[in-house]
Amino acid sequence: MLIEKVIRKLKGNPDYKWQSEYSNRDLALIVWVRFGQLMRGAYKRLFFKASKGLVFVGRNVSIRHAYLFKTGSNLILDDNVHINALSNNGITLGNNVSLARGCNLIGTGVIANKGVGITIGNNTGINAGVYLAGQGGIEIGDNVLIGPGVRVFSENHLFSDIDIIIKNQDVCRSTVVIGNNCWIGGGATILAGVNIGEGSVIAAGCVVTKSVAPNSVVAGIPGRVIKKRETAYDKVINLKYGTTGL
Repeated sequence: MLIEKVIRKLKGNPDYKWQSEYSNRDLALIVWVRFGQLMRGAYKRLFFKASKGLVFVGRNVSIRHAYLFKTGSNLILDDNVHINALSNNGITLGNNVSLARGCNLIGTGVIANKGVGITIGNNTGINAGVYLAGQGGIEIGDNVLIGPGVRVFSENHLFSDIDIIIKNQDVCRSTVVIGNNCWIGGGATILAGVNIGEGSVIAAGCVVTKSVAPNSVVAGIPGRVIKKRETAYDKVINLKYGTTGL
């Protein structure tokens, strides 16, 4: 199929598969929407700090401080995405990144305290309604899946002094790192200072308050490791010798 070949070329992925069957009417509407997004993207990218390849921009997309916004090739920003790149490092997106409708990426919260910023790696897909607060810094790796409604916070309010109202007390910032090849389930919340190891899975609705090792499966409130992902070799060893090791 022609569309499949075009997408393979754009993504640089010869193994990309168009897995569903669509009518000619379906395909015509898809192409029409993408064409409109491409036209809006051609205008928006003029104001970016840097951009490579194609940029697709939906309706009602807001990009403030675009001179601090960098993107790789084949960026997709769906309808009602809001980006505020004001921060020390700005907001940087890799190749083949998509932000579904209603996502919010914030580099700075309170103007008096400039934030660190957000970095997102290649081939990462972010679903609808995700909120990324990069005041203390957020680093997301390559090939990450982030489900709808996920919230990531890199700043906390201090509240220990009962003689000062909370909003007038200081804040504590700590970078959040999400490693390569992670899946963050819908509605999960990740708090400041958390490092999610490569290959980990965070269950839907989980609240992650502590860092987790690579290939962990985390669930619950607060989140805890319920099992480890295994390679085929690990499974053979465990079947032969048991999970306690040799």
